[in-house]
Amino acid sequence: MNHPIIPIKAIPSLKVQELDYGTPVSRLGLDAEPVTLTIDGFEVTVPKGTSLMRAAVDAGIQVPKLCATDSLEPFGSCRLCLVEIDGRRGTPASCTTPAEAGMNVRTQSPTLQKLRKGVMELYISDHPLDCLTCAANGDCELQDMAGVVGLRNVRYGVGETPVAGITGRHHLHLAHAKDESNPYFTYDPSKCIVCNRCVRACEEVQGTFALTISGRGFESRVSAGMDEPFMQSECVSCGACVQACPTATLTEKTVIELGQPEHSVITTCAYCGVGCSFKAEMKGTQVVRMTPWKDGKANEGHSCIKGRFAWGYATHKDRLTKPMVRDRITDPWREVGWDEALSHAAGEFRRIQGTYGRDSVGGITSSRCTNEETYLVQKLIRAAFGTNNVDTCARVCHSPTGYGLGQTFGTSAGTQTFKSVEHTDVVMVIGANPSEGHPVFASRLKKRLRQGARLIVVDPRRIDLVDAPHVKADHHLQLKPGTNVAVITALAHVVVTEGLVNDAYVAERCDPKSFQQWRDFVSKPENSPEAMAEVSGVPAEVVRGAARLYAGGGRGGNSAIFYGLGVTEHAQGSTMVIGIANLAMACGMVGREGVGVNPLRGQNNVQGSCDMGSFPHELPGYRHISDTTVRAQFDAAWGVTLNPEPGLRIPNMLDAALDGSFKALYVQGEDPAQSDPDTQHVAAALSAMECVVVQDLFLNETAKYAHVFLPGASFLEKDGTFTNAERRISRVRQVMPLLAGKADWEVTQAFANALGYPMHYTHPSQIMDEIASLTPSFAGVSFEKIERLGSVQWPCNETTDEAGTAIMHVGGFVRGKGRFLPTQYVASDEKVTRRFPLILTTGRVLSQYNVGAQTRRTENSRWHEEDRLEIHPHDAEERGVKDGDWVGIASRAGETVLRADVTERVQPGVVYTTFHFPESGANVITTDSSDWATNCPEYKVTAVQVSKVTQMSEWQRGFAAFSQAQQGLLAQAHAVQPEATR
Repeated sequence: MNHPIIPIKAIPSLKVQELDYGTPVSRLGLDAEPVTLTIDGFEVTVPKGTSLMRAAVDAGIQVPKLCATDSLEPFGSCRLCLVEIDGRRGTPASCTTPAEAGMNVRTQSPTLQKLRKGVMELYISDHPLDCLTCAANGDCELQDMAGVVGLRNVRYGVGETPVAGITGRHHLHLAHAKDESNPYFTYDPSKCIVCNRCVRACEEVQGTFALTISGRGFESRVSAGMDEPFMQSECVSCGACVQACPTATLTEKTVIELGQPEHSVITTCAYCGVGCSFKAEMKGTQVVRMTPWKDGKANEGHSCIKGRFAWGYATHKDRLTKPMVRDRITDPWREVGWDEALSHAAGEFRRIQGTYGRDSVGGITSSRCTNEETYLVQKLIRAAFGTNNVDTCARVCHSPTGYGLGQTFGTSAGTQTFKSVEHTDVVMVIGANPSEGHPVFASRLKKRLRQGARLIVVDPRRIDLVDAPHVKADHHLQLKPGTNVAVITALAHVVVTEGLVNDAYVAERCDPKSFQQWRDFVSKPENSPEAMAEVSGVPAEVVRGAARLYAGGGRGGNSAIFYGLGVTEHAQGSTMVIGIANLAMACGMVGREGVGVNPLRGQNNVQGSCDMGSFPHELPGYRHISDTTVRAQFDAAWGVTLNPEPGLRIPNMLDAALDGSFKALYVQGEDPAQSDPDTQHVAAALSAMECVVVQDLFLNETAKYAHVFLPGASFLEKDGTFTNAERRISRVRQVMPLLAGKADWEVTQAFANALGYPMHYTHPSQIMDEIASLTPSFAGVSFEKIERLGSVQWPCNETTDEAGTAIMHVGGFVRGKGRFLPTQYVASDEKVTRRFPLILTTGRVLSQYNVGAQTRRTENSRWHEEDRLEIHPHDAEERGVKDGDWVGIASRAGETVLRADVTERVQPGVVYTTFHFPESGANVITTDSSDWATNCPEYKVTAVQVSKVTQMSEWQRGFAAFSQAQQGLLAQAHAVQPEATR
């Protein structure tokens, strides 16, 4: 559809230039002993171990280079960066020669000029001279270096063009072998200079080792896999090779189509909780490409397929850009202006509250929107609706993290930066698959493992980290789903009974009474690895080996735990988080670099949505709604009297809707109809409501049950901040016009005003100022500071460094003394039976994201076009199932049908699927079982039966018919478009 053009209200007008130092910082670090030398007559002081090339840049001098870049280790193959050093013979490469005290270095001389020009002649003799029509024209380092060295002719001819009767050998015929298989970039071997930068990037930065140099001598060329097309190789399309390429050999297809960008804007990725910084490279208001920003603290210049390439959904034809209303979900949609839509929604909410009571309405905040937008939604619900019925998607993912870490450490967030893993000697990954869910962090982790760190994996599946290129887990605790607490308690048993407790740390930092009670509990024989082996399926010797390794931090002494939804999405999710915290405290692994407890957050701002007060019992900053002093601050600032009673959680809202007491819901940027468990229960609850208001980019599954649709803004249209899993607050900057005419915060503000509650912000920075004034952990946060420093980490106030707190709990825990709690294992109610003999667990894949609303509308579906069911060969053979067969998966909640993927990644008795495609119905079979403390659903444990089938399930057939009907009702809205007013 044609989108209206709305002017961008405020956009930084800048072209971000990143200085390339040629080689990385010295391995000895910036604090290494300084050395002073002279380069081209300029005295420069650098840390010991710094390359001459990098030292020259510090002196303001650029040495010519082609194979060198500061994201990769020095290689020394291009022979352009030669220098002369007094007292030394020859012309060493500046990228591989370390600076030494007293050196006198020359980067320019007649000899060097002649050598460089000769080298460049050889490069150009084997390179197409189509510069004017080449996609890299204006961004080609080979072109730049030809100019720098003063190349004016090529004595050996260029390609098939002779000079003085001489025609050199060349590879120009390889242009016909261009690889176009990847939807995002091309590979043109005729333009390859064999600098190895792409191969090294794949190895050193990404850690996939998908590229190599095939052939020898003159026949050497880059190849993916075993001379395969990129799409058939192990390439994960992270873009590191494209970023590293100095020519047009590897080029984004958007650059080929649109040309070189003319300005760039720094912003933050809107996918997972790593929070990568990107340069949105633009031509006017059109995105040409997204390139990772090397000064971004979370990603340091790296990216994954989603952030790097999967941004096209922002302008997809499915985007809805006009408000719509209807009386019933069986009615056609009617496009209206903003005023009419908001007035209608406000009128319905007032009517419903007048009829059913103040608490008959509620709202769900978004983990994909900015902090400012989320803060405003929870303020709308508490102040304008007058209820605490507010919740967020963290309810169904990391709410146990908030509870468990709050109980033990005193705060609800991870303890470290991602960079801290560079100081870790032993890594324990529990219930997470970083290679798929948090790939940029996974690359950083793999790099540390290749350097010698040890690895423990606790996961029911054989994930990538168990045995990846140059990475192998020392211990894989392949437990049965649902037995996490049994394993963590058994690990603690070993630590206590084998004298591995860090007694000095515990005595100084932890509560002695709770520690003693915990010690007595875990020491019991029934908590030993031997006793728990029958429960968990993990051999006792494997548990003991892992416990000893973690407690000692290997030989170096630093152990860190990283965990994901495989920890929290259980009936004992909160207990498991507590168990992890207990283990870390007992071993002294909290409060310094290289250690810590680190939840890997699933969505770009799920941390921020929790920080902003999206839970029904907590105001911003995790302060309880029942606290009179805290509530008085918000009463005064918001001009209302807040209800001291916690409101309904998402599951409670749905149950109340079916009971008839909950009648209206405002949902911003979430899709509970697809993401929440027991889909049929969710659909019934939404159908029972009288007014559902959905604010989103697309007609998602929840919007099909809506009565009012308010079009949302993509991250490329947003202005605000996201908070990642490190507690890092980064700017999100608008780079393209608002396609619907309003920012999400403006919509919420207009909704509040329509309800009679005044809001009068004119810029998101004002909302952040209000957050800072009311939230102690954000007291030092402002847009001005983030612009100046790049990012800040909460807590950020007068008691912290200006940029906030990188490492939590240094010298003491937030709550004072660390608190230990017993972790009694209780078996899940979801037990295998003769009827349901298998256990289903769920997760993600690299190319898709969450419910898939964004990634399914990009070329990422070329990698993963449907959800599949992984099943072990033994279980498949028992059922007569072959790879690719359609199988029915039935649980006590429902039944769906998926295609089988027969694999040994899962253990016998366990099946696994993803939830990225709504038609798959993965959550049709998940149940209402949930965490005892937070109601986080038990997605990871569902008793099921699998059987070979020949047709879709009854639910899938009903879903297809319902979706087709809803699309038809949407089409009728587009067919009749009355004059709309804003």
